[in-house]
Amino acid sequence: MPAHVVYGDSFLVAGVVRRVIQDAGASDVMDSNHHRMRAAQTQPTEVVATCNSLPFLDAVRLVEIEGVLATEESGGGQRSRGRGRRQAAPRTGWMQLAEAVPQMPDTTLLVLVDDDVTDNNPMLRALAEHCQVHKQAAPSGQGLNQWVKRSVEDRGGSITPPAIQAITEMIGNDLWTLDRELEKLSLYATGREITEPDVRALVPYAQEANIFAAVDAIMDGRPGDALRMLAQLMEEGREPLYIIAMIERQLRLIALARDLTERGVAQPDLGRRMGANSDFVVRKTLGQARRMTLPEISQKYQRVLESDLAIKQGRLDPEVSLELLVADLAGA
Repeated sequence: MPAHVVYGDSFLVAGVVRRVIQDAGASDVMDSNHHRMRAAQTQPTEVVATCNSLPFLDAVRLVEIEGVLATEESGGGQRSRGRGRRQAAPRTGWMQLAEAVPQMPDTTLLVLVDDDVTDNNPMLRALAEHCQVHKQAAPSGQGLNQWVKRSVEDRGGSITPPAIQAITEMIGNDLWTLDRELEKLSLYATGREITEPDVRALVPYAQEANIFAAVDAIMDGRPGDALRMLAQLMEEGREPLYIIAMIERQLRLIALARDLTERGVAQPDLGRRMGANSDFVVRKTLGQARRMTLPEISQKYQRVLESDLAIKQGRLDPEVSLELLVADLAGA
């Protein structure tokens, strides 16, 4: 029974692992014959011994292990201080697992699971000689649009191109989030196409998009547009304190993006460092950060805190405080 290496995007990896196990007839093995391990928490000798054991009252012994490729990933170690470069990870004893694969009994199904690694990963190259390798890269561009379309069709529905464009701009290629939102949209639009207004109404990132638009107007010195957009948010049931909190949150993200950019952090790492999964959020925040200096961001942030405090202490009506805040921020 062949061993398998499945690595890359975690959503796609999970789907391939399920198919590999199902195709091998190992979906219903007893718990005593199903072993889930993490490379960081076990020893190579233990894994090899488990793989070499015959199953008990089952046709298959299933061994799933996570993180083996990462043990040999150059650049998988800690960053060296001051220069942002990664130190090479120390070599480990996991190479003995690659060497042991050809001698494993046919009753063992070994599935190695990992995140994305470089093509020159030594463990990957060693395992590729004896295992089936499944590289799962997250789709982008037109490939992502096709993934969204197929995902909706697999649920028995359909989706318009503008709706696909809207949801991918908001969420990017975070497939876990896309899958969850497409499930919700498919149920909502049962019997008809999913449209762009459906996406705007149901996907939480659409509310962030409205906040981005309002903050854009504030930062660009357009108080009239900002007040109109914020009034629309309140008509949708958003309280002034919620809107102020969202403005405060966005200013905090802008400050973080500005600081990370000035420290030379590469754009692919910005989303992770900012705690943002959406390409849309990262792209819009970077655009806003480029238009302000850190002192300007700090001044606006302080003004937001003052407005929030004035409401909570009962010194100003919430709507009045929000209007004054927007006028000050947009006119600053």
